[in-house]
Amino acid sequence: MAVAVLDNPVWTSMVVAHPGLADVASVDGGSAGCYLHDVAPFGAVEDPDDPACWAALASILDGQATCVIIEPSALPDGWNVVREIPGVQMDGTGLAVCEDDEAVALTTSNVAEMLALVDRARPGPFLPRTVEMGSYLGIRDRDGSLIAMAGERLHPTGWTEISAVCTDAAYRGQGLGTRLVRAVAAGIRARGDLPFLHASAENVNAIRLYEALGFTLRRRCFFTIVQARREG
Repeated sequence: MAVAVLDNPVWTSMVVAHPGLADVASVDGGSAGCYLHDVAPFGAVEDPDDPACWAALASILDGQATCVIIEPSALPDGWNVVREIPGVQMDGTGLAVCEDDEAVALTTSNVAEMLALVDRARPGPFLPRTVEMGSYLGIRDRDGSLIAMAGERLHPTGWTEISAVCTDAAYRGQGLGTRLVRAVAAGIRARGDLPFLHASAENVNAIRLYEALGFTLRRRCFFTIVQARREG
């Protein structure tokens, strides 16, 4: 699979895999897009070096902010950095996959309990319609409560991002996250894609776990929350 697509994963994910979950616009031949506000916090421009693409993104945002995966210093004039979060992008080509008989499929009918788990475990952005971006798996305790989950988010061509990996604090240390990562990756591999993921650079424990599972560092990046400056 072409690895270069991971340089701008949000763009191809929006226009190829998730056209119904994002707003995309063109201005003077430049294109940009942004996921719907209840799906994901990400936006992207087709070509970061094209001012028309940034004009298209500004037209979609209409004064609101979005998160783009770009070096803050690479922003063109007319944009403010609201926040910059150092991160890493990891290639899961070397990950050993394995289905899990105890993992159950999670769908839109499970959103309330998924959001409750996210609120307790804090894995990163997960919104009411994030589940529509791909397949999600969970593990329940004996009482049926959702205690761990993981799933798919971005889908740049040939790749699928593993995301929302989280476990309730009372059940950590049992390898549930590892099992779910491998199980989600098994589904990704079954349809011919390769897994990858993003993580906060500060989350060193998670990065070590992913490296132990076979992920390798592809690049360091910034999750940069940006907002177009209004004129006048």
